[in-house]
Amino acid sequence: MQRLSSRDPGFAAAFAALVADTREPGERVSADVATIIARVKQEGFAAVAEYTGRFEHREVSAETALITADEMRAAAALVPAKTHTALRLAAERIRAFHVAQKPADGALTDATGARAGWRWTPVQRAGLYVPGGRAAYPSSVLMNAIPATVAGVDELVVCTPTPGGELNPLVMLALELAGVGRAYRVGGAQAIAAMAHGAAPVPACDVIVGPGNAWVAEAKRQLYGVVGIDMVAGPSEILVIADASARPDWIAADLLSQAEHDPVAQSILITDSATLADAVTAAVERLLPTLPTEATARESWDRYGAIITVDDLTEAVSLSDALAPEHLELMVADPQPLFAAIRHAGSIFLGSYTPEAIGDYIGGPNHVLPTGRRARFSGGLSVHNFMKRTTWLEAGEQGFAALADAAATLADTEGLAAHALSIRTRYGNADAPQE
Repeated sequence: MQRLSSRDPGFAAAFAALVADTREPGERVSADVATIIARVKQEGFAAVAEYTGRFEHREVSAETALITADEMRAAAALVPAKTHTALRLAAERIRAFHVAQKPADGALTDATGARAGWRWTPVQRAGLYVPGGRAAYPSSVLMNAIPATVAGVDELVVCTPTPGGELNPLVMLALELAGVGRAYRVGGAQAIAAMAHGAAPVPACDVIVGPGNAWVAEAKRQLYGVVGIDMVAGPSEILVIADASARPDWIAADLLSQAEHDPVAQSILITDSATLADAVTAAVERLLPTLPTEATARESWDRYGAIITVDDLTEAVSLSDALAPEHLELMVADPQPLFAAIRHAGSIFLGSYTPEAIGDYIGGPNHVLPTGRRARFSGGLSVHNFMKRTTWLEAGEQGFAALADAAATLADTEGLAAHALSIRTRYGNADAPQE
């Protein structure tokens, strides 16, 4: 774990190196994924089945890939009542947030009488990827599927790996609560390729969303343009900005909540209190041995964790924006000034009683968020990912008359004769000389 201070002479270089390290896979993953995609495109489900056998050590065929409704119900029924209630509450809160987020159509009429506007329509079919490797996340089902159903997507297709061939009851219950009835027991880059190109029985989709490992993320990156994607997601990350009012054990737990995701996850604290920095360091060491995920969390913390001390928390604004973190916690007495000043973050959690983990499960906003500094130009998964904005224009005779001459002149300027003809032929001036 790095300890940095903004007072140190080498701080700028050390911080720049921290920002530059996105901890994402290299060329080998890219080449492997390209091969997988090409084979699935050419060979269809036969390639999906082969890769499933190779990577998941189980057999699957076109006939057995679909998780039947009976299988889904039977697995979901195994979830304890208390957990069922918690998942249902999460689904309700996530749905309410995304219903409020749904965009509205709009229109205007200008001084010429021309009418213009935009309308939103859902994609026809969305593919949802639900991880099943290090852990199975029912929360990911809710976060991916509910915005799609709110958007009005006609058909949802889920792919999820089933290590050992067993269905995860929590995932199956989440599918039921989210209104998804069609899921396939395949995962990895081969599942993404199947949803992009179609590999019967898995149909081709218009959009593919959902988190996954490095191979899944790379497959989505390579297939963007064949299908729409939510984002290219890398390892998890959290930045906590805290002052002396924050409890060090709470900060330590929050930092470890991301470190336990992956050995290459990153957890960073920025504080203006050296005393707090020392206390958080000690608290992390106390908490690590208590976690069943200690090995993963310790590797992440030791290799990629960082604590940065600054003279004043106003310095944290530019540092945070440079990191553009996936998750940003403001554990300060008054988070509003920092919240107003910070520009780049996937999701922001205000105050000490808003741990990022609340957002992961039950807060309402989506937990599928940009990583690797991509929060500089993108946001988290939303209803918008499953909808398209189509603009429209109705000039009418009066509006056309008011606009035609200027439009034709611009067409002449660009040397596009047919454009100009398209306009002039409508007002009996098709043979007008071009200047």
